[in-house]
Amino acid sequence: MPAFSFEALDAQGQSRKGTIEADTAKSARSLLRAQALVPLAVEPVSAGQAAGAPPSWSQRLFTRPVFGATGLAVWTRQLAGLVASGLPLERALTALADEAEDERQHHLVAALRAEVNAGASFARALSQHPREFSDIYCAVIGAGEASGSLGLVLERLADDLEARQALRAKIVGAALYPAIVTVVAIVIVLFLVGYVVPQVAGVFAGTKRALPFLTVAMMAVSDAVRHYGWFMLLALVFVAIGARLMLAQPAFREKFDAAWLNLPLVGRLARGYNAARFAGTLAMLAGAGVPILKALQAAAETLNNRALRADALDALVLVREGAPLASALAQKKRFPGLLAMFARLGEQTGQLPVMLQRAANQLSAEVQRRALQMATILEPLLIVTMGLVVMLIVLAVLMPIIQLNQFVK
Repeated sequence: MPAFSFEALDAQGQSRKGTIEADTAKSARSLLRAQALVPLAVEPVSAGQAAGAPPSWSQRLFTRPVFGATGLAVWTRQLAGLVASGLPLERALTALADEAEDERQHHLVAALRAEVNAGASFARALSQHPREFSDIYCAVIGAGEASGSLGLVLERLADDLEARQALRAKIVGAALYPAIVTVVAIVIVLFLVGYVVPQVAGVFAGTKRALPFLTVAMMAVSDAVRHYGWFMLLALVFVAIGARLMLAQPAFREKFDAAWLNLPLVGRLARGYNAARFAGTLAMLAGAGVPILKALQAAAETLNNRALRADALDALVLVREGAPLASALAQKKRFPGLLAMFARLGEQTGQLPVMLQRAANQLSAEVQRRALQMATILEPLLIVTMGLVVMLIVLAVLMPIIQLNQFVK
């Protein structure tokens, strides 16, 4: 039965908004009048809201998704608990719609429930909202429905979403402090060079005495910042825009990502993060009963690094031609050898999803360790670098004062 969002007036003249299920908009208005409400607007929720079409650019810019990364994991976990306890899917969606605190979330879940009540599969109902539910999410749900183990698949999906969010949060947390220190250092240095140095050094400019080299150099840097600072900023903006346009080209992006993987520290971190994500997604899809070729295709699409994505698609071709998954991955040297080793063990023991998940867990732990190690190294380096720069600025200001005192004596 379709769902309709409504706005109506109650007996006290107060405006009320919500969602109601009815066969037609006319039936929805009749139901509202039966509840002593005066309907002002009645619109179908599922129609036009996300009928499989991608969101427009204005929706992407000015509206945020109903579910964030954490919100989707929590919602999936709640739905998994309800379905696993034996509650029918329609009643589980009704319970989640009634308990939704956000109005947009309530309307979204009501639209899903309406599609399911109308006879559509849950995966198809989810696919009508591509901004909220990715293709992989819908594919896993579809596999769970086909195998009759939707509750178990939802549990695995929630585990994967939570693990991915935890890994991302730890990496961001490790990089947050160095980023804050860097921004504060740049602001302080710009303030000293652009305001303090000219004020102090200008006092000694009229003494007709030769200033120390460090002071002269710092004054030159200060003049460049004050006179050409905006041009430098615009140049950086244009460089960033040009780089963004270049990265939009697939061939250049693949070469750039391949070069990024060869960097000493961040390259290994990026390789481990993408491999962990690839292995986790592949394990989840294979465990849900998705065919290995389709699972490989979907897992490859989750890779942010285009070079690794190309390697994953090449491995897909090899598997399609009859090669074992472990052999196909072993031929791609950008993937960590750990992934191919666990894939080989999984194929030999008949427990490929379990072994792939173990590989994902081990790779995630390694990424977290390396991220914390990098943050531990960067923090003192940034502090020492900032101290050296400030020391040079202070010396550039103090050296003329010391020179002037010696001249007076």
